Amino acid sequence: MHVPDGFINAPTSAVTGVVAAGAIAVSLRGARRELDERTAPLAGLVAAFIFAVQMLNFPVAAGTSGHLLGGALAAILVGPCTGVLCVSVVLLMQGILFADGGLTALGVNITDMAIVTTVVAYALFRGLVKVLPRTRRSVTVASFVAALVSVPAAALAFTFLYWIGGTTDVAIGKVATAMIGVHVLIGIGEAAITALTVGAVIAVRPDLVYGARGLTRKLKLRVNGELVDVPEAEPAAAPTAARSHRKLWITGLVTSLVLAGFVSFYASADPDGLEKVAADKGIDEKTEEHASAGSPLADYGVEDITDARVSGGLAGVIGVGVTVVAGSAVFWSVRRRRGDDASPTSVPDRTDTSA
Repeated sequence: MHVPDGFINAPTSAVTGVVAAGAIAVSLRGARRELDERTAPLAGLVAAFIFAVQMLNFPVAAGTSGHLLGGALAAILVGPCTGVLCVSVVLLMQGILFADGGLTALGVNITDMAIVTTVVAYALFRGLVKVLPRTRRSVTVASFVAALVSVPAAALAFTFLYWIGGTTDVAIGKVATAMIGVHVLIGIGEAAITALTVGAVIAVRPDLVYGARGLTRKLKLRVNGELVDVPEAEPAAAPTAARSHRKLWITGLVTSLVLAGFVSFYASADPDGLEKVAADKGIDEKTEEHASAGSPLADYGVEDITDARVSGGLAGVIGVGVTVVAGSAVFWSVRRRRGDDASPTSVPDRTDTSA
């Protein structure tokens, strides 16, 4: 659903740019509360994983494909504010390096794909986990439903932006029907990927899933006919915890590299939902050439490498590497800022020196 330059007029793009900048500023502050010794190492990896999976377009209908948006996945794994930042980093890397999503439309894309999906998905997720049984399976089910709804919500948001600032004269009803219809189907794929990923992480490290915190019940033992709480286990030693984090991080990074560097070659070549609707309804009549069209990585291929498999795979690997470095730098900086804010401050001397 990457909106290119020319779909939305300049005033609307500017307003969404301000909205996106404000949301990122708020998210930076909110991420300080979300990022701790558990989520901070995971956040950059989540951004890289989203980048990798977005390269895997899957067929959803005749001549149409879809791909992960990632807002729901990021919000549930590392928190809603950090999730907005994760998807924003991905969109920035895609726009600058791969000519995917217009640069003047960056505010539109962040508003639509990062903010709307994350806010809608996490709000629905939190509501569901409050009413469902407090089990790991419930977290997975809630993840599926939240991700499913977040995609047509993003399609509806795009339709609203097009209604306000579209550059072509197309009946808004036709745009809404086509966008929401195809993105409900895409949402099923989004939901499956999100639920599988959250389920996989929660199976091995439930403490790393931000959305699952506070949902566990204390174990109880029956002693002399009465139920009593099981004493809490001693926290794992720091070296053991560090090794566990490192193992998960390496596994996630290798998985992202394999998906982007190898599996992406077998992704569907059909246009995604927005591209298909734009072509069918005439929304793309005023599409502008991307400012990064001359990038050596434009269109997810490496310039001067003629073998499509090698070119696309190498571009994917580079993309994952750049995204994990950029994302980790952002989240390390936010985490460090939190540490600075939490550091003790000098207390003025209040000793009474009066006679």
